Amino acid sequence: MTDLFDPFEANGLTLQNRIALSPLTRTRADMAGKVGDLQATYYAQRASAGMLITEATAVAPVGRGGAYCPGLWSDDQIEGWKLVTDAVHAKGGLIFSQLWHAGRLSHSSLDLEGKAPVAPTAMKQPGQMFVEKGFAEYEEARALTLEEIPTIVDQFRQAAARAKAAGFDGVELHAAHSYLIDAFLRDMTNKRTDAYGGSIENRARLLVETLEAIIDVWGGARTAIRLAPIGHAYNAWDSDPEPLFTYVVEQLNRLGVGWLDMVEGDTGISREAEPSFDTQKLRRLFKGVLIGNNLYDRDLAISARDAGRVDMVAFGRAFIGNPDLVERLRANAEIVDAPRQAYYGNGARGYTDFPTLAEERAAS
Repeated sequence: MTDLFDPFEANGLTLQNRIALSPLTRTRADMAGKVGDLQATYYAQRASAGMLITEATAVAPVGRGGAYCPGLWSDDQIEGWKLVTDAVHAKGGLIFSQLWHAGRLSHSSLDLEGKAPVAPTAMKQPGQMFVEKGFAEYEEARALTLEEIPTIVDQFRQAAARAKAAGFDGVELHAAHSYLIDAFLRDMTNKRTDAYGGSIENRARLLVETLEAIIDVWGGARTAIRLAPIGHAYNAWDSDPEPLFTYVVEQLNRLGVGWLDMVEGDTGISREAEPSFDTQKLRRLFKGVLIGNNLYDRDLAISARDAGRVDMVAFGRAFIGNPDLVERLRANAEIVDAPRQAYYGNGARGYTDFPTLAEERAAS
């Protein structure tokens, strides 16, 4: 009998089950990065998950990876998030804020002063991104100077403090998918020759310093991190990920990080990728709670948990059309496949209007 649906105690928290809501970009904030009643309803609908992790929440205006993404770069954003955490807690849920800097995958039109996006090394991402007036080509990102890096770390520290003021139960550092922290890690996107480039220790320096700043606010037990060791998001990866991410996990243990949200393979695409390695090595190495993430269904989640390969399982897209996903998984009921046009924008439509299983049955 699986314990996937049983209460779970870890890092001083009691979770209703071992299922997490994976961060999902939904672009329903306003252009000032504020959330409100709409997001409170959305997250409260999904509060039966053991842990909710918010959509990526920017620590700076130019840290947004697109228009209508939320933020915690300003004190006036706290009140809206307080509506969210209060609504989730009223339903007995727990919620972490995912803190994010998109790095080169942002746009000057999203910055309050029109400044160019930043990266470890100057580069231009091919393709287009979503901005307020539609789609725009990615811009040339400039390399951060050594003098600017402490400011980035402080932006994460201040956002972590605002998350605490907003009533979150913890925070997750987004260090995956070629956003700023991940771009520093990988040798394909980091060509620096100073203290933040070259060796594995140097490339991981920004991640470690950022975690130290967050832990100063939250403590390790309430700090999580998202990693995608073999992910190829935005066509970027590392030439030798095994020693890199082994070192990173060793640093997580040294710092006492409580939760590792690990994307297995290419997020949303495949559970395998090249260059690859046995990521179970990281599971065995990590001393905290490991959350398995990427393309899980009910059977895979149960088998992974029963075999001890993960401590928790995160579901993403399945939560879009199924606010009561935990109940549906427990009952082995039909899972609604939300249409892609529901993923982004459109206000409440495709966001808070999906019925629960009980509502479906009552209407039939």
